[in-house]
Amino acid sequence: MATIRVIYENGSPERLIEFDPADAPFQHDGEPGSVLDVLLGHGIHLEHACGGNCACTTCHVIIRQGSNKFSQASEQEEDLLDRAPGLTPTSRLGCQAVIEDPDAEIVIVVPRYTINQVSESRGE
Repeated sequence: MATIRVIYENGSPERLIEFDPADAPFQHDGEPGSVLDVLLGHGIHLEHACGGNCACTTCHVIIRQGSNKFSQASEQEEDLLDRAPGLTPTSRLGCQAVIEDPDAEIVIVVPRYTINQVSESRGE
């Protein structure tokens, strides 16, 4: 079983998910087995304004542990990440970061800020 520990920069309580990557997809948004797919499928919200289609940066996460357990980032993902606030060398888009190791122990950080132009244009 793989595990993901989710840490929130905004101070929300940490969450721990245990799952079998072979059971993916867990949800319909993001790549099957991605951080977004796993979190949504286990009742944990992660912003994803584009529906998990690699068209925005709202699902930006920082991989604190286990970055070698994920699929490689595509050029499109890397280009989008350049626009993400708080970018780090281990930043990924949650919708694209597919967990490839069935025994992975992963720690991710959900940044405090994200750019959600849809919400901002509505004044949310």
